[in-house]
Amino acid sequence: MSHVRVRFAPSPTGFFHIGSARTALFNWLYARHTGGTFVLRIEDTDKERNSEAFLNVIYDSLTWLGMTWDEGPKVGGNFGPYRQSERTEIYREYLAKLTAAGRTYEKDGAIWFKLLGERYEVFDEHRKKTVTKVKTEPTVIDDQIRGRVERVEDEDFVIFRSDGNPVFHFVNVVDDIAMQITHVIRGEDHLSNTSKHVELFKALGAPVPQFAHIPLILKQNGPGKMSKRDQGALIEEYQRRGYLPEALVNFLSLLGWNPGDDREKMPIAEIIRLFDLPGVNQSNARFDDKKLAHMNMAYLLEQPADRFVSLARDYFSRQTENPAAQAALAADPAYFREVMLLSQPKIKGVEELPAYTAYFFTEDFAIDAKVRDKVLGKGDPQARLRELIEALPAFDLSSDTAIEEGIKSLATAKSLGFGDYQSVARLALSGTNVGPSITGMIRVLGRDRTLARFERFLASVG
Repeated sequence: MSHVRVRFAPSPTGFFHIGSARTALFNWLYARHTGGTFVLRIEDTDKERNSEAFLNVIYDSLTWLGMTWDEGPKVGGNFGPYRQSERTEIYREYLAKLTAAGRTYEKDGAIWFKLLGERYEVFDEHRKKTVTKVKTEPTVIDDQIRGRVERVEDEDFVIFRSDGNPVFHFVNVVDDIAMQITHVIRGEDHLSNTSKHVELFKALGAPVPQFAHIPLILKQNGPGKMSKRDQGALIEEYQRRGYLPEALVNFLSLLGWNPGDDREKMPIAEIIRLFDLPGVNQSNARFDDKKLAHMNMAYLLEQPADRFVSLARDYFSRQTENPAAQAALAADPAYFREVMLLSQPKIKGVEELPAYTAYFFTEDFAIDAKVRDKVLGKGDPQARLRELIEALPAFDLSSDTAIEEGIKSLATAKSLGFGDYQSVARLALSGTNVGPSITGMIRVLGRDRTLARFERFLASVG
């Protein structure tokens, strides 16, 4: 087994953001690509903002996306506990090591980390006060994505607040040391913290892990990093809308990583095989919800019948306030299945299904006035519908092909075309001019219901 150990360390202080999911994914992919270990570590030291509900969202979202963790909460491991709130004694032990080495001091009730170097005082114009600076050598970071980065740490920094709680920089480094993390893969916005972290690793006599800072995800419209408030930013929104997790994972993998060719849709096994840190871009990635929707549609189209119907039923069952969805669920399961499979090639997402299929599950559907006027204003559609009513009892309804042949034979006998019958038949059956194939609609609705709708429509238009 590989010695590679990576970690994803979210804070349960809000809903699970698409940027967090992409960070988790890149860590998970690298662990799977190298045969290494993917650790889930919960940074829950912010007692005011932490929530068990948000923690469960993290667990549920990672599980839904297929990112199973090798060590962490719920699965255990040799380097626990995996929640920072349960690691207080470990932090005290590492603080004692720094103090024994003369690398800490107390000021204003807080504990500071002491940099090594010559000290001097300067007046800081920004802070409007005199501050102590330290002459240090530049910290060199050989980043796996950014390349060589040099940063200068020239001021001591707090590692324990005056309330006795450790700060992010300290616990982050201590946990990475204690859990033997070999590669720290995180967002580019953490690059500015890395020189502080390297100083702490060195002061604690620990090997410095490999760093890889992945590009930011930019919001869809306008400048700036995508935030939790931006449209399409939350993972649970995609769960709620019936997106396929494998489509979302495929899309996220391409936000900042390139497999080396123009391919976009790839099975997860292929993504794992190809994923490596040199393939991660330095430039930021822009979120594109249309591209994600298209990716989801491509995955939906190829779903096996049983899974597609199951996805549809799961989605409909969550639409408790939608009468169309509830009517569909109340229908015969075999009929529900036929309607869903008829619609599968035509929809862009599962969330479209309740509205798209509503007329299959009720006789009380509206007729689109504009479509009706357009259809009735061309040729003699009422005559075509009467001809269909007369011919339909003799049609073979066993397949779409047989129904198509029946309509074409009727059209030929009347010196007309298939289209002369199609638009008025669709309007009578559905109240609109979009939907699945007309032959499929007749087959699924059946002879009696089709004839009844034809006759009712004729009666309504006089």
